[in-house]
Amino acid sequence: MGRGRQKAKQTKVARELKYRSISTDFASLEQELRQNTGGEIPPAYADLIEEYSPGDEDDWPAEDTEPDD
Repeated sequence: MGRGRQKAKQTKVARELKYRSISTDFASLEQELRQNTGGEIPPAYADLIEEYSPGDEDDWPAEDTEPDD
């Protein structure tokens, strides 16, 4: 196949991704991922659960507002 067909297919896929309305259900995604791991969170990510768990916004880590020199 020539470059023309390949480019046309890439353009078609890009257009589909651009204009398709995507609504991601993060709750069902989390449930699906937990089922695959037996419901346990890998130790490497355990600290992130505590850091980014939903709750009071005051619990979020402070953002560095000063630019790095």
